[in-house]
Amino acid sequence: MVWMDANAVVTQFAPALARIVASYERDRILRDELLQEILMAILSSLPRLAHADRLKPFVFRIAHNRCVSHVARRMRERTNQEPWDDVAAEATSQELLLIEQERSRRLLEAIRQLPLPYRQVMTLILEDMSYDEVSEALGISVANVGIRVNRAKQQLKAILNHG
Repeated sequence: MVWMDANAVVTQFAPALARIVASYERDRILRDELLQEILMAILSSLPRLAHADRLKPFVFRIAHNRCVSHVARRMRERTNQEPWDDVAAEATSQELLLIEQERSRRLLEAIRQLPLPYRQVMTLILEDMSYDEVSEALGISVANVGIRVNRAKQQLKAILNHG
């Protein structure tokens, strides 16, 4: 068990976690709630971290698990509501603050369109995580990370070229 300063962990990872959450949720209020949920889960789980050098994969694994649960919950809620295409058309000013350049905004939109396994690896790779760290965070092999990254890049290229 490793003792960690909770404030330092939040300060270090909050911006990256906000970007990850933005790749899963468009609605600003729901994004804020999801980010808070993730931060609370990380803080409550910190005492179980055995190795301080594994903090980054530990944090991002919790974040992605919470995001996946959030998406699944939202999909169940939306079964009788508006189609996803209508929701995709909505853009929030908060999102534009997170993504300052047009190219970054287009990339984020393209990443949202990826199947979940590819979205997961790409958001972590964009957070400067190594394949080994992504492998640990997602509980998949390094080879699988490479395959998913390659396929995600191919799909992103197709999405961005059609947009």
